[in-house]
Amino acid sequence: MKCIVGLGNPGIKYQETRHNVGFMVIDEILKRHNWTLNKNKFKGHFALETIESEKVILLQPQTYMNLSGESLRPLMDFYNLTPEEVTVIYDDLDLPLGKVRLRQTGGHGGHNGVRSIIDQLGTKQFNRLRFGIGRPETPMSVIDYVLGKFDKSNQPLLEKSITHAADAMESWMGQPFQKVMNDYNK
Repeated sequence: MKCIVGLGNPGIKYQETRHNVGFMVIDEILKRHNWTLNKNKFKGHFALETIESEKVILLQPQTYMNLSGESLRPLMDFYNLTPEEVTVIYDDLDLPLGKVRLRQTGGHGGHNGVRSIIDQLGTKQFNRLRFGIGRPETPMSVIDYVLGKFDKSNQPLLEKSITHAADAMESWMGQPFQKVMNDYNK
């Protein structure tokens, strides 16, 4: 069994914000298979489904970004998942808009959702899909930027990158994460 966690903030107010690209990738996978997040437990909404004969949990924590680990940790405990069986999808200011980068470990890079997961799991050793949102072109606070919506002119690139990220996660169902990294980090 594997678990794909898309980070974001719950509620309509945050729906199309840069900070919610993790939710957007989960939504894309759900849409492809006509699934819904039909379970509400562990401070999150999730679905337990099968892709490529691999059982997979698709999770959107409902704790708000900074407490994401409080949703993931109890879910992992309940389903006896190891950190290697988890991939966390989140926004990354240090990657250009639309760039998707997979990694097997790393620090939090100032991302409080990832920091919460590291704190809750007690390890940095879990798979990540970093989704580039770039940095603001005009002076503004990081909080205002990540909680802002994508410009309409960025929609085609955003949609293409969400598709690419969802493809990578579906590919992970049938192959080792290292191979997916090699294939999708190009």
